[in-house]
Formats: sequence, C-alpha cells, structure tokens
Amino acid sequence: MDLPHHGYRPSKQRGRGNATGGESMLFEDTSTAEMNTQGYYTPGYNMAAPPNDTQAGVNNLFADPMANAAVMYGSSLANQGKDMVNKEISRFMSVNKLKYFFAVDTRYVVKKLMILMFPYTHQDWEVRYHRDTPLTPRQDVNAPDLYIPTMAFITYILLAGMALGIQKRFSPEVLGLCASTALVWVIIEVLVMLLSLYLLTVHSDLSTFDLIAYSGYKYVGMIFTVLCGLLFGSDGYFVALAWSSCALMFFIVRSLRMKILTSLASDSMSTGSSAKPQVRMYITMATAVFQPIIIYWLTSHLVR
Repeated sequence: MDLPHHGYRPSKQRGRGNATGGESMLFEDTSTAEMNTQGYYTPGYNMAAPPNDTQAGVNNLFADPMANAAVMYGSSLANQGKDMVNKEISRFMSVNKLKYFFAVDTRYVVKKLMILMFPYTHQDWEVRYHRDTPLTPRQDVNAPDLYIPTMAFITYILLAGMALGIQKRFSPEVLGLCASTALVWVIIEVLVMLLSLYLLTVHSDLSTFDLIAYSGYKYVGMIFTVLCGLLFGSDGYFVALAWSSCALMFFIVRSLRMKILTSLASDSMSTGSSAKPQVRMYITMATAVFQPIIIYWLTSHLVR
C-alpha cells in the first residue's frame, strides 16, 4: 500500500568533507597556523623549537679569541691567588709538619698510652733522628704526636657530658663552657711556654706543635681521673688524681730534658753563668708542676 509522502525527505548526513578523504572531522585542524599578518599569536605557533640565534651566539662567544684570552687570564689569576693563600698558611702552619704529628698506628698508640700512665718503667727517652730529621711517631715511641691529644680532648668532652647527665646537670651551655675552658687553658699554657723560651733565649728543638702535644697529653690523665671518680666516688677520684698527676709530671720532665735541658747544659758551659741555667731549670719544673693544677681545675666539678 502506497503511503503519501506529505513532503517527507530522507535524512542526509551533514558534515564537512576532509581534504584527504571522505571522513568527517569534528574540529578544524589548526596545527599549521602561524602568526597572522598583524603579529598576534595563533595557537599553531611552535614554542618547542629553540632559536638558532642563541646557539650561534654561544658558539661565537667561545670561538672569540678575546673571550678565550679572558678565560685563560682569569684561570691564571685564580691559580696565583691559590698559591698565595697556601704560602701564607705555610708561614704559620706547615701541612707537611702537621702530617708528621699524625703519622701514628695502633702499636704506637698503645705503647704511648702505657708510657703516659706508667712512665716509671720506661728507660730510653731519647728521640731518634734520621739525617737530622726526627723519626715519625710510628717509628719512634718517644716522638710527640697530636693524635692522642686530639682524641683524648674529644673523649674528655664526651665524658664530661655523660658525667653531667648522670648528675642531672647537663645542658648545652655547660658542655660548651667546659670544652672552651679546656681549650683556652691549653692555648694559655703553650703561649706562656713560648714566651718564656723566647725571653730567656733558650735554643731548643721544641716547636709549637711539640708544645701543644706535650700540653695535650694531660687529657689522658683527666679521662682516667673522671672515670675513677664516677665509678668509686670522691676517694677514687683523689687517688686517680694523685697517680695521673705524678705520672704526667715525670713524663713531662723526662721528655723535655732531651730538648730543653740539653741546650741548658751547652749554654751554661759556653757562658759560664749559673743563674740563667737555673732559671731555665725552674721553667721546666714549673711546666711539670702546673699540670696537676689544670687537671684538678678541669675535673673537680665533674665528680661529686
């Protein structure tokens, strides 16, 4: 049965044809858009591509002879400044000399600690030389070193913090004051010794590092004293203080005798005066006697 059309038309797909085929596109392709004639930005402008002018400028900079000369001149100035700094540091502190005082091994450390605590059993105190150069500490147990004083100083600070913590008196300020006081006493002792040797014109083999080493050995006795005080109370503290003080005094006198008292004998024979050598002897003995006072001053407040 035929139905009337009444103006009905079959629907037709609407869409814009693709340039490459018959498939339809929902949006217009704008990937090839560029800057318009008025200079405004369009979405198709490629921002990822690096400009060629910048790369060319960098290449021209490094290829310029004047730029290369400036770089070389700056490097030479930096090297000259580094040499000047190293030279100024070497005037006051020789790095090679400092390495000498840290040339130790386990065997040396053990033997040195035994000598510091039991110096009465040690017989040979002479420092050995090789072609007018003293042997390193690992080769000669009588040579002074800075390893034991440095480690003993750090251990003393840690032990002081533990002692104050046990007594409920720990605080960062008190620990910092303890460390700074111990360091200042060493500096004062070394400066006084250097000044005394200079004013009395005592010619010896002692250097500043030697004096720091001999002054820093007291921390070994201080550690022993504080430990005995914490373990055995005040009685153990005073017994350990007496032992470590006598041992350190004996060690200082026997060690300095090979450096100061040798020049003392030669100077007294050449000048024929007895007063000046006696003063030098008193300075040596005063250095040894001063050690127990510092030990007591730096450890008495840690044991109660």
